[in-house]
Amino acid sequence: MHLPPPRPHRDDVRIAAVGLLGGLALWGIGLGMNTGRLFDGAWLLVPLVLMSALELLRRTRPQFAVVAGTLVLVADQFTQGSLATVLMFTDLMYAGALYGTPAMARRLPVSTGLVTVAATLGFLAWWREPEAVLVGVATGLVSFGPAATGVLVRNHRDRAAEERLRAEQTALLAEMDRAQAVTAERARMARELHDMVANHLSAIAIHSTAALSIDEPATTRTALETIRENSVEGLAEMRRLIGILRDDSGDTEPAAAPTLDGLRALVEQSRANGLDVALTLTGATAGLPAPVELAAYRIVQESLTNALKHASPGRVTVAVERRGDEHVEVRVSSPYGDRDGPRAPGSGAGLVGMRERTALLGGAFGAGPESLPDGGKIWRVRAVLPLENPAPEGESA
Repeated sequence: MHLPPPRPHRDDVRIAAVGLLGGLALWGIGLGMNTGRLFDGAWLLVPLVLMSALELLRRTRPQFAVVAGTLVLVADQFTQGSLATVLMFTDLMYAGALYGTPAMARRLPVSTGLVTVAATLGFLAWWREPEAVLVGVATGLVSFGPAATGVLVRNHRDRAAEERLRAEQTALLAEMDRAQAVTAERARMARELHDMVANHLSAIAIHSTAALSIDEPATTRTALETIRENSVEGLAEMRRLIGILRDDSGDTEPAAAPTLDGLRALVEQSRANGLDVALTLTGATAGLPAPVELAAYRIVQESLTNALKHASPGRVTVAVERRGDEHVEVRVSSPYGDRDGPRAPGSGAGLVGMRERTALLGGAFGAGPESLPDGGKIWRVRAVLPLENPAPEGESA
């Protein structure tokens, strides 16, 4: 498909019109640049009209305009000459360096500089007069000067475009970082909210169901006491979390983050909620990085919550083992299978949260049913949390 040639830019049309009208005005008052030339009189209008026509191509076809403009300028030297023709030629040289290809922009100042030097030396050798230097100066003013100026302006525009692009990319990266930070913070707060409150709410749901389904005053009273205890503790946890959200001090971690020293109290609370739990701590728990302690505590807490909601009757074992300065391993096992009695609904967010906590520290996590030699099944949760350079929660390891 044949495409029509591009239309001249409106500024180029204005430049061509001004140059043509200015040349006609100079010719009208009889002002010429040369005397005693081969073609006198109105012949100077031919190069003037041709040069003004080339001005229409200064942006769309700059290379053709420069080459043709050079030939027109040479032809103008055989007439009386017009200052407007010379000025329009300098504009073509400027536009060639500014709007031409990168190769043209590199070569044009070099070629015009060589022409200027050659003209200066040639006329010095021919005339053997100091005035010959003026010819070289004039050649440089109408060729090398505009070309060099065009290159400078082009380089400035290119740098400005690069800076704008760099600023846009920086703004885009900053927005992406902000969005990722917001997403990470929302995920962290979701994990905290789930782990801090789910255990209490699960106990409330199970005991309230038991109180409604078993018509025994003693059982109902025990269930209500457990409900009240978990309600008070859950409300305290919610208030602490709300305090964290409202804190504008820049501290993104809880003021009193749980540690492994609190596992015994956590196990006692689970026993009060009806779980048969055995806890084993191996190795020193002092001096552990805070992110590791928090992750280990939350994994045990969520595992006990899941056991309270889903496990069959039987013992739940919790083992937390520190292996030197390498890692902390958390293992929680609970009976797996159908259970009688009330259940609390589950959403699967707990497993997602435990997996996220482990991944943020660069560790390994696994959870699922396992078969026992006696034919039974258990649900086992295992997390390995490295101790070397643990990433703070909310950041990728």
